[in-house]
Amino acid sequence: MHIYNSWEGLKSKHNNIVIGLGNFDGVHIGHQKLIYDLVTMAKNINGTPAVFTFHPHPLAVLKPESCPPQLLSQEYKQEIFARLGVEVLLTIPFNLKLAALSPEDFVRTVLCEEIGARGVVVGYNYTFGHRGRGTPELLKDLSETYGFALQVVQPVMVERQTVSSTMIRHLIRIGDVSEAAKLLGYYPFTGGEVVAGDKRGRALGFPTANLEIDQDILAPANGVYAAKIYHDGDMYFGLANIGVKPTFQGKKRNIEVHLLDFCEDLYGKQIKVSFTRRIREEKKFASPVELIKQIEMDIHEARTEWLKARE
Repeated sequence: MHIYNSWEGLKSKHNNIVIGLGNFDGVHIGHQKLIYDLVTMAKNINGTPAVFTFHPHPLAVLKPESCPPQLLSQEYKQEIFARLGVEVLLTIPFNLKLAALSPEDFVRTVLCEEIGARGVVVGYNYTFGHRGRGTPELLKDLSETYGFALQVVQPVMVERQTVSSTMIRHLIRIGDVSEAAKLLGYYPFTGGEVVAGDKRGRALGFPTANLEIDQDILAPANGVYAAKIYHDGDMYFGLANIGVKPTFQGKKRNIEVHLLDFCEDLYGKQIKVSFTRRIREEKKFASPVELIKQIEMDIHEARTEWLKARE
């Protein structure tokens, strides 16, 4: 996948560009439907499927206090785009100059003159341009003026609920990762380099890999989760604890991961942790002994889930 941070001269680099517009936070199943449609449109004209998005999120520039934490890092978002068949990704730095661009000027100068879009695909609630005045209805009028095909993707529903990044954030914030997965099309996850911890888990008999929490990316509610852990091309089952370790008067929120039937040292290695189900909330125990008993029960529950998954 080709990644650009400028649209200048893009039409001279790729043929018959079909471009999807949006923020694509989480690349959930609604976004995936949009991308499927643009890839299909591009194939039909022997064209190039492309995605246009901004980074940072426009709200981070216009109303920082209202900008929500993101569901995916840029790195993971790019991985999903590539897997879905996107060949060109425009990640445009958002600024006040862009915010002042009228919808009509955006379509004329950016989509038509610089990108040479043959087709445009947007969601039913997409807005763009100065003060969000651009709508799918305006795009339809402009598509007739400038001669590009337009497809507006209707809302995707799951159990009579419209799939949206807002709903997914709500589910993750309350720890309902299994319901969030139905809307995302994958389990909520995080990843990064395993960092040094206080080694308390090893002292308790349950060695853990520790991950820092990225403050810009939404992490699930504090608690203990059944998890799938990916490392070096392999997948393991385990437990993930998100929180501050209240039994030991902890203050810093982090993620501790215990891999079942795994004894290698992961310090300094890259891992990815998918949260499959919340087992319980985080709580303070009267003693380390009580905590050990609870962890043993948590492991039994997670192992039972692992065995069911293998059936």
